[in-house]
Parts: sequence; C-alpha cells; structure tokens
Amino acid sequence: MMVHVGCSPQFGQEHDMLSGRRRRYWTRAKAAGSQRLRSRGVIAVATWNLLHRVHAENWGEDVAVRWPDESERIAAVTARLTRRTEQVIALQEVSGDQLASLRAALAGRTVHAFRYPRVPRPRRCASRLRDPGEYLVLLVDGPGQQVAAESFEDDPGKGALAVRTAEALFIATHVSGDQRRARQLRRLAGLAAAGPGHPVVLLGDFNTDRAAVASGLGAGFTVADFPPDALPTRPGAPGSKPLRIDHVAVHGAGVSGAAVEDADGLSDHNLVRANVTV
Repeated sequence: MMVHVGCSPQFGQEHDMLSGRRRRYWTRAKAAGSQRLRSRGVIAVATWNLLHRVHAENWGEDVAVRWPDESERIAAVTARLTRRTEQVIALQEVSGDQLASLRAALAGRTVHAFRYPRVPRPRRCASRLRDPGEYLVLLVDGPGQQVAAESFEDDPGKGALAVRTAEALFIATHVSGDQRRARQLRRLAGLAAAGPGHPVVLLGDFNTDRAAVASGLGAGFTVADFPPDALPTRPGAPGSKPLRIDHVAVHGAGVSGAAVEDADGLSDHNLVRANVTV
C-alpha cells in the first residue's frame, strides 16, 4: 500500500554542501597500505543502500514517515556508520547532504564518491536537500586509488565505483532491477577483469537474488551465501515480499560470514556484512 508522505523540513546548518561537484579524494595505493588491512588476510566489508530522500518520498516509503526531518535521519545514519568497524563499506543512494555529513564525521577514513549524471526528480513536492545529487560511495580504511567511476550506459542512475587498495580491487555498485541487469552484470565482470591477478570484491544492491548474480557475473565469481535464518536485505512494505538483493561477491578471494543487520528503520534496506579472505 502506498503511504502518503509530506515534504521534509529545511535542513540545519550543520550539513554543509560539497564544495564542488567533482573533487578528488583518493591517493595512490601503496604496498604499505593501512595497518589493519596489511596485518591480516581477512578484510571485513559491508554494503548498505541508504535510500535517497527523493526516492523515499516519490515511492511513499515508510522511512519518510518515520523520519519527517531528513537532517535527523542523516545524522542517525552517520552516527551508525562511524561505529562500524569494517575496513571497506559500500553505500548506495547517498544524497549529497548525507555525503557531506559522512565526510565531516569520518576523518579517519578515505571517502570515495561518484555522482550519477541523473539527479532524482521529486514527484510530490520540492526537495529540500541542499545537494539532491545521488552518489555511490566507498569508505576505505587507509589509502586507495580510484580506478573507475561510471554510470551504466543504459541507466544514468545506476553504476559502479572501483577503488584499488594494496590488497584488492573493491567495486561498489547499484544494478537496475529489470532486463538491463544482464548487461550491467557483464560490465561489472569486465571491470573486475581489468586488474588480472588482483583479488576483486563487488559490494552493492544488485536488485536480484544470489543465483542470478552468480549466473550474470559468470565463472570464477563467488557470491556470499546467507544463513537460512538471515533477515531479508530489503524487508519491503507490509504485504510485499521480503527480498535478499544486496550481496558481496568475490573473484580470486574467499568470502564467508555473510550476515544481515537490521537497519532499524533508517533505510528500506538492511546492512550486509561479510569477511573476505585474500
């Protein structure tokens, strides 16, 4: 059932805009790497679709009702992410306001971001976001080199952001939920193949189940399997089917310990975490 929501109030001054649409935040990866990444062969990773405010209002998501003041939700999301201990975290549907909040709070991490050419358009009321752009984000504990950032040819609002560290190539992605998916998964496999001999980790919202992701990526990829009693990654509204559509996939590495953590109403997606062995 569609839930009718109103416009969110004006944000507080504490959320600053990005100083420019295109800034470079990465440094060249070095063999020295971060101490946590270097000292172990296991890398803790996570992925979370944060739900862009405009999408929440356009689709009548419960999140918009539960959090009528978007600035409060932004602060709550940032607070939760500051407590995360994973070395690499992929985020989808990040608004510019949310990104600015993360940059201000996560001084100890390298924040990589890619802004889609498509800007979400409000269908119900004017957006009060200062930066309504939508971003893919990778939070990396230590230095990394951004090697690719692109929207898919057939969807300017979905794409991939790839960052190489001393240990692996990490690709954050958001894949379309229709027939375009097959082509996009082939593109992701192509990005992974661009760095032969380097372990690859794909994290994101694939908008389909594990089997379809594994089939679409092709031979050599392993998609983390959730335990049978795991929460759905996309719980859905009352009356709709809960889904597991957010995944961690690897090539040239191992993956284990996949789990889903309740987002407590901060987003329409739950957070997924896993351990990657390189």
